[in-house]
This record gives sequence, C-alpha cells and structure tokens, in this order.
Amino acid sequence: MPDSQPQPPHSSSSGSSSSSSSSGTPGRGNASDLLLCGARLTDGRTVDVRLSGGYIEAVGTAGSLTAPTARVDLAGYLLVPAPAEPHAHADTALSADGDGPVSYEEQEVQRRATEAALLQLGHGATALRAHVRVGDVQGLASMSAALHARRALRGLAELSVVAMPRVLTGLAGADGLSMLRDAVKMGASVIGGCPDLDPDPTGYVEAVLEVASEHGCPVDLHTDGEDPARLARLAAMAGGLRPGVTLGPCGGLGRLPSEVATRTADQLAAAGVGVVCLPQGGCSGVDRRGTAPVRLLRAAGVRVAAGSGALRDVSNPVGRGDPLEAAYLLASRYGLRAEDAYDAVSASARAVLGLPEVRVEAGFPAELLAVRGDRLEGVLSLAYSRIVVHRGRVVARTSAVREYCNTATSAALDLPRQGRQGRAAGEPS
Repeated sequence: MPDSQPQPPHSSSSGSSSSSSSSGTPGRGNASDLLLCGARLTDGRTVDVRLSGGYIEAVGTAGSLTAPTARVDLAGYLLVPAPAEPHAHADTALSADGDGPVSYEEQEVQRRATEAALLQLGHGATALRAHVRVGDVQGLASMSAALHARRALRGLAELSVVAMPRVLTGLAGADGLSMLRDAVKMGASVIGGCPDLDPDPTGYVEAVLEVASEHGCPVDLHTDGEDPARLARLAAMAGGLRPGVTLGPCGGLGRLPSEVATRTADQLAAAGVGVVCLPQGGCSGVDRRGTAPVRLLRAAGVRVAAGSGALRDVSNPVGRGDPLEAAYLLASRYGLRAEDAYDAVSASARAVLGLPEVRVEAGFPAELLAVRGDRLEGVLSLAYSRIVVHRGRVVARTSAVREYCNTATSAALDLPRQGRQGRAAGEPS
C-alpha cells in the first residue's frame, strides 16, 4: 500500500505540458503525470513516487503505485530533495575562460549567466540566487542581462537576482542608491551589497534595510565577518526584518577567538540572521578566504546554508558550482554529519531563499534529485550520475560511465564494462 496517499490537486503551475519518454529524457515530459520507479530513500526504503501538477502526489512501496504514461526507472539511485544554490555571481561567472579583460556587454553577461545556471542545474540546483553588481561601469546592464537569463530559464530553474551596489553613503553613494531603487523596479527581488567596502558600513546597512523595507525584499549582504562589533550592530539593525536577512560568506568569524565568535553567533541567532558559507572558495564580493565556523553557528541556532560562490571567475578560476561538492567539503573538512551537510545545500538553502520545504512525501513540491548510489555518504563522495526534477518533470540528466580494460583481474572481479560490444575500454577501434 502507498505510504503517502494521493493529495488534492494543487493550483501551482505545472510548467510545460509536452510528453516525456519513459527514459525521462529532459524536456520531453508531461509535468502533471510522472512516476519515479524503484528509488531508494535515505531511510533505506525503496519506493515509487508519483508526481502531478508540480507536486508529489503519492509515495508508495516499489510496485504499489499505478503507472502513468511517463515513467523514470530509478533503480540504483538515491532520491533526495533537490539542492538550491544560495550564493552565485551571475555577472562574473565563467569569465575566467575568456582571453583579455572581462566583458560586461549585456549580451555576453546574459550568455554567461544562462550557461552558469544551466551548469548548476545539471548538478541538481533547481533554485539559484545570483548576486549582480549595479552601478559603476556596468550601470544596470548586468542586471538587465541577469533578468533576461531568469526569463530564459523559466520552467528549467528558478533564478532570483540580488542587486549589489558598491557605495551607498555620502555624495558618491547618491547615484548608487538611485541605481539600487531602479534595479528593484526592473525586477531584482533581493537587496544586497558589501558594506565592508563602503566608507560608512553602518550607513550602508541602514540604506539597504530602508530600501528593502520599502519594497518588502529580503536582504543578502556580503561580509567577511571579522569585525564582531560591526556584526553586532548589523544584527541589532536587522533583527525582526521580514522577509529576512542573510550574510555571507563570514569566513572572518572563524579567525576570531572562540568566545568572541560564540557571542557573535548568539547575536545573529537572536536576530534571525542566516549565514551562507562558501566551503568551495571565495567570491567576487569578498577578497578574504576561509569558511565560516559552521558547527559553532549551528550550535548557536543560526540557520547555516552553503553556496558555491565563484564559478570560474577571477576569484576562483576552477570553481565548479556544485552543491554536492559543498556538502562533501562540509562533511569531510568541517566534521558535519552527511545529513547535516546535505541539509546545508538543500533544506537550509531553500529556507534562506524563502522557498517552501521539500520532502519526499505527498503534498510537497516535486523538486528532486536522484543520484546513483544507495547511501548519502556514498552520494557525497561519488556523485557522478544525476537526474534532476523541477516542477515535476525531468529537466536535466547526467550519466557517467566507468570502464575497465579487459584483463584477468577485471574478469575475475566481474568489474562493470559499458563500452561497445566486443571491445574493452582503451582498446583500439
């Protein structure tokens, strides 16, 4: 019998209505009717999951649910809530790949932002928050490009855009403040920036909070966090603001004496301020490196999410933008349990973005990731093959094939071979 009974239809849009093949080929599915067969859950159960209207309609033991027209065989896969990317940089992403100075021409930024979001979607991130500079040389061109990318990605991934002005105080800040308000009118849904770079950091935060309050926008600020007094003032100013305040990457907190960092973490928790750490490296918003003390922050009750930061730009030319790598680093380097590390890139990341919770249970949004493996620890270690579900349909698939040459050892161990029939990997054609 099904473990979760079918739910009433939801009013949420189901996206595309085109038909999907039984193999789950991206872009060929009826979003209102899909059955995921034989998936393993983190609690060890093997289940079928029926999706309808962008939501999980029912979850049952393998073979217990009736089959709709579209099926995806997930035997050998672990099914988990899809990760989200809470800290990307759309305007600088992939800029390290080119020769010469970085181009901020609108069409080029749009191309890079779209390609970067698709790369991260392939990793499993069905929702992304991208910081974009406004003002200075770029003006509002990069913001316009990111908003065009957001529209182009509709139905594949949810992209929210953070307006990130450089200076907001004094005479020089007047233009930045005007540009920030224009960016919100254009469609930026989050107010951001880096108060550490302004001559008056407290005035910068006051200006950001004022604009955010005017428009009902969340706030997401860059700070290294090495000044506890500044963080205390920010927490006091931001406390109770809705829809919420997020800081990142806060690597400087890890360089403070333990008692000072603990006191600061308590202040952030009391104010309801979330922290997004960047275990894969830095970003273009903060020059200093280092990861926030995630265990200390979690112990204080701070909501801690993990983002990717720079994706192959000057800050991190080899950035991968992979949420599962961020979770792997939190587990392997910073001592979090696999479940807590994955929470940082999934449930906590979605909460920071203001998105509804996802569970593999009836009635929850069908934002899912299937990864080849049977345990979360193994998935974080070797997350090669992935199937990504957004709004109830398969939107990305990555398949990895490992082959071994034909030797006595491989024959004795019965190692897997998926090469062409009659020819081992590495043999000449």
